[in-house]
This record gives sequence, C-alpha cells and structure tokens, in this order.
Amino acid sequence: MGKEEKNIYTLQGDENIGEVKIAGEVVASIAAYAAMDVKGVSAVGSNKTQELIGRPAVKHATRGVKIDIIEGIVSASITINVLYGHNLVKVTNTVQEKVKSSIENMTGLTVADVNVRVAGVDVPEEA
Repeated sequence: MGKEEKNIYTLQGDENIGEVKIAGEVVASIAAYAAMDVKGVSAVGSNKTQELIGRPAVKHATRGVKIDIIEGIVSASITINVLYGHNLVKVTNTVQEKVKSSIENMTGLTVADVNVRVAGVDVPEEA
C-alpha cells in the first residue's frame, strides 16, 4: 500500500481478482464533504462564495484540503470557516472526528491525524 503513481494509492491488491486504487483527490473530497456536514462549518477552503451558497461544487470540493498518504496511513489538513456564534473548539473537534471516521469507513485507510485550521468566522446573512 504505497504511492505508486502521482496521487494514486493502492487500497488492496490480490493477484487472483485484481487491485483497488484510489486517487488522493477522492480522499480529499471525502474529507471536505465530511467537514461541511458539521454544524457550524460555513466553508471549506478559501472559496467562500461557492461554499456559502450550498455544497461545494465538485471541481472545488478539495480546495482547502491537503491529504498525504504514506504506506496506507493518512494525514489530513483542512482549512475551514466557522459560523459566528458556534464554539470553535467544539466545531473543530467534531470536524476532526467526522473527517477521520469518514475516511476510515469509506476507504479502509488508517487516519493518523486531522489538522484543522480556522481561517475565518462568517456572520450569517439575515433573510
């Protein structure tokens, strides 16, 4: 389970039935969507306009997420914005837990750490 091609990782290989490979960008997408599911997270990455109007667009889903996979061990770094009024410690801890469990459950990889950087606090617009 190592890096074989640029950002392509083998999840499992069996010479009888074949291999299962995953792109690092897929793992980054899992992390981004998991973080966006956390109450209090208003944006992942720096494209606030796209994030504030709803789910991140597919081509921007990994903005603000960095994934390193070495020998099947994942290290994730994610940048988020938090909605004003939410507890930063609670939101960031929940992001760490959700990102870790989502990556592990969906890929079978082991997550060593999830580093969260809060880039800003967003004030929700009143309707």
